[in-house]
Amino acid sequence: MEPSVRHQCLIYEGAPSRQLPAVAAVMQQMLGANYRCLYLNSPALVAGMSSYLAAEGVDVAREVSKTSLVLTSDRSQFSGGGFDAERMIDKLEEAVVQAVRDGYEGLWATGDMSWELGTERNSQKLLGYERSLEQLFRRQPMLCGICQYHSDLLPQEMLRQGLLTHRAIFVNETLSRINPHYSEIESIPDQASANVRMDETLAKLLKTGQTT
Repeated sequence: MEPSVRHQCLIYEGAPSRQLPAVAAVMQQMLGANYRCLYLNSPALVAGMSSYLAAEGVDVAREVSKTSLVLTSDRSQFSGGGFDAERMIDKLEEAVVQAVRDGYEGLWATGDMSWELGTERNSQKLLGYERSLEQLFRRQPMLCGICQYHSDLLPQEMLRQGLLTHRAIFVNETLSRINPHYSEIESIPDQASANVRMDETLAKLLKTGQTT
């Protein structure tokens, strides 16, 4: 997979269940390409994803038993009641390495930031996490996936950070767009607090799935 599209963001509004068909279709494709697939979200959405994967023709029980498919609501990334970015990154890196050792091409992973962060809405912590995550993608070329940002639950500043820290924007299972707002992670400008151009992009993205 091209480096420019390995780390994508999906920014959406409305019911999270509306995203399940497109994400399930991608997971079905990645399972077919011999990637271990990890889906991290709430118990209700994990159950929903299982149903949509079955509708895509995936034998969910078989793939889970093989550990090709990992559907989880695990929140062990929380330490002392708060989101522990370092622990989350370590777990993801271990998962990539293990997937390759187990004979897979790599690890494809997706999670909703609202679930991963819990009740925290700390923009600096999120930015630090995404910085570390981008570095992980650079270290581990066998890692690919989608970070999901639910606009109904996250403040605008965090949505802007999503645009700043991802090279590509996921539109649907057949279309991703190069993100014109991506900044090299080591030198992210102070744009997340107020940026008219990014807010215009977010509005278009939420309305139509387009970026221009």
